[in-house]
Amino acid sequence: MPELSRRHFLQAAGATLVTAGIHQTQLLRHQKVLAQPTSRKLALIIGINDYTDAPLFGCVNDAILQRQLLIHRFGFNSQDVMMLLNKDATRQGILDAIEEHLIKQAKPGDVAVLHFSGHGSRVRDPDPIDINPDTGKGLAGTLVPIDGALSNEAKAKGGVVADIMGHTLFLLMSAIQTENFTAVLDSCYSGASTRDVRVRAREGGEKIEISPQEKAYQEQWLKRFGWSREEFVKRYRRGVANGVVLAATQPNQRALDEQLNGFVAGAFSYRLTQHLWQHDSTPERTISEIQSQIPKLYRQQPKLEVEADSNYGQKPFYFVDNPRGGGQGLVIEKEGDRTKLLLVGIDPGEVKSGTGFVTSEGRGGVEIAAREGLIATGKSTGAVEVGAVLRVK
Repeated sequence: MPELSRRHFLQAAGATLVTAGIHQTQLLRHQKVLAQPTSRKLALIIGINDYTDAPLFGCVNDAILQRQLLIHRFGFNSQDVMMLLNKDATRQGILDAIEEHLIKQAKPGDVAVLHFSGHGSRVRDPDPIDINPDTGKGLAGTLVPIDGALSNEAKAKGGVVADIMGHTLFLLMSAIQTENFTAVLDSCYSGASTRDVRVRAREGGEKIEISPQEKAYQEQWLKRFGWSREEFVKRYRRGVANGVVLAATQPNQRALDEQLNGFVAGAFSYRLTQHLWQHDSTPERTISEIQSQIPKLYRQQPKLEVEADSNYGQKPFYFVDNPRGGGQGLVIEKEGDRTKLLLVGIDPGEVKSGTGFVTSEGRGGVEIAAREGLIATGKSTGAVEVGAVLRVK
């Protein structure tokens, strides 16, 4: 499956992909300097394609689409949107980023977003919360970092993986100080294959066990909270720790890397970002709409969970009131009158040579000459600047 759009994204996004060439520790240090005492919108976006055992193709595209949505539709400052892509998204890199960028910086009343696109798995937990009555053992759902790949020997004989457990994510979410928190998880826990898609699942099962380091990390957080294991289990079984969680699948379903109109993206993440470019919505309405859009043959039904005893599913998406106006084209590059658009909120197949886009004020526009994947190129007239959101005439 060719990764048709990534080259264009990496080239056109330019400075938006700042994390691609900066070491994790340098970026975290930069983010600390940027901390402000006023209300903020913070996001951590993770996209992993380059797994050595089972590569994916759409996760980095998901991350870029999410970043552009947050900045240009929901008003996030670009400096407050942190990206971890491929080699930077190790287990330790992800945990450090959540702690430094979200937990340490988000204050009550702030907005915080965590997005993960990559493999998921289910592995044996030596101290499980849920036990299979037939085997006396338990499997736990995990997010797979770039260093969570399995060797052929481990697949055959079993081994230990450096995954991040859902239990760990619950503890980290519990530590985020703002209730205005949204997690978007585009991964799955079981594998399969079908035409034109790739499943976001790494092998797991009872022969694959979570690392001792992961369990020790959980114990550190339990001590910080002053929770006994019994209290943790009670809280975990009650539901989402904080805010809103949107998952690409129901438990045991598969999340798909989908070949779309000249590009690859997550079947869930792509429809999510496209919907939010077009509609001021709530999590409940958004999930309902996306469920109706995903082809039934995918057998992928997105899931919404909200903090217990809250009405967060009915709140504005990302807890952002009055987002900026939507549209169908985002100006990402301009040299003279030659202009590139990222196509958002529209089926790229509807954009052809001669399609016209205009600014919301009608003071400028772009006539498209060519399109490849999600990138359309054309000639601009009038007042058209990088970052402008355009609509089809």
